[in-house]
Amino acid sequence: MPADLKTLKQDLTRRMDGAIETMKKEFTGLRTGRASPALLEPIRVEAYGNNQPLNQVANVSVGGPGLLSVQVWDKSITKAVEVAIRDSGLGLNPQTEGQVIRVPLPPLTQERRADLIKTAGKYAEATKVAIRGVRRDGMEQIKAQEKDKKAPIGQDESKNWADEVQKLTDQYIKLVDTTLADKEKDIRQV
Repeated sequence: MPADLKTLKQDLTRRMDGAIETMKKEFTGLRTGRASPALLEPIRVEAYGNNQPLNQVANVSVGGPGLLSVQVWDKSITKAVEVAIRDSGLGLNPQTEGQVIRVPLPPLTQERRADLIKTAGKYAEATKVAIRGVRRDGMEQIKAQEKDKKAPIGQDESKNWADEVQKLTDQYIKLVDTTLADKEKDIRQV
């Protein structure tokens, strides 16, 4: 239980920062037409009897403005990597040349852009839910501290703490909205 408001805010800020970072990582996986190795990060490959992240069986690099190059380390799993990329749901059509898989990025259609924007909105909403969950935990800690016999806080102090937690929450919700607006703009411009 936090001994003071500063400790509580530090804990809540750390947790809210984590939610924002998760959302940003998810946003990098949304294809905006520019080649980025992050696009293939969520892909998992059936290799060596396990389901492994692509970056543990191959090196992904940018081969040009609309091309990703995947250098598979073990020739025996090249086909599995190609299949994983094709079946990823990203609308990619990889082409294998030895141990190198070239992944051209097709131009985005208006329909695909709309889908990407919708997906970004879902990620942002999930982040807001996570932030509100952190706020709820903070409010519960404040109520518990108010009832604590050893180190109680008064009702006025409790209300001040709750106001601070709400301000922090509002600040992070605004950050989510701003980040989402930037991502939507990025998707529309390409």
